[in-house]
Amino acid sequence: MQPENRHYLPAKMQDRALRVLLIGCGGNGAQMLMGLASLDTALREISSRSLDVTVVDDDTVSEANLGRQPFYRCDLGNSKARTLVERINIAHGLNWRAVHGRAPEAIGVGGHDLVITCVDTATARRAIGAAMQPDPQDYNHNPPAYWLDLGNRSTDGQLLIGQPARKYDKEGLVRLPTVLEYFPELADETVVEDDAPSCSVAEALERQSLFINRVVASHALALLFELLGRGSIGHAGAFINLASGQAVPIPLPPISNPTAQEAQAA
Repeated sequence: MQPENRHYLPAKMQDRALRVLLIGCGGNGAQMLMGLASLDTALREISSRSLDVTVVDDDTVSEANLGRQPFYRCDLGNSKARTLVERINIAHGLNWRAVHGRAPEAIGVGGHDLVITCVDTATARRAIGAAMQPDPQDYNHNPPAYWLDLGNRSTDGQLLIGQPARKYDKEGLVRLPTVLEYFPELADETVVEDDAPSCSVAEALERQSLFINRVVASHALALLFELLGRGSIGHAGAFINLASGQAVPIPLPPISNPTAQEAQAA
């Protein structure tokens, strides 16, 4: 009988606060941030883990954000990252941090257990991915253990969790491909990207369905709960389509050495 193909949380992440960097807190990112606060509460109850979150975003709240994103009229003109983090810290008694800037310039991606990207462009993903690449000359380089990327269009989206390459990856373990490896077309710098901001709520809703961000983020948070709360996952992400009502899981890579893979959790 073939063993069930599962990916297990590394032992070094089992019993401590996990350092999380959330890049972007607009449509998907704001929903992820609120969900991470709930996930932190759950982890503290069922495990010896918790979340230590830093949020980075260089955007401010605009009129077009109202309704589709969890901001209010009193937030207009304020930093998205600082506004949401302050709100969550007060509500949950946390001490999470906000950085008003852009990653990886304003804050490095190294040293975190999990990087979550909720960015709009392939250019931003390439810059973040480049910052994760191991430098053979830098022995202190410490890329994140996981990279969870969320993206969406008008009525469909996807989420994918991967493991950036490290200089000393253990032999026999299957590394989860990152978003740049799974979607190599993102590396094409000749593709013209549409990242123009919407000017009104009505225009924003023409560009994206009202609840697409909540749906994509909910699936991503459920995946994180399985990995961080239960200790393993059976898929690496999903494609989601609101128009058709379908959610199609992204399978894990095949296990080449089941014994070594399970030893990762030991």
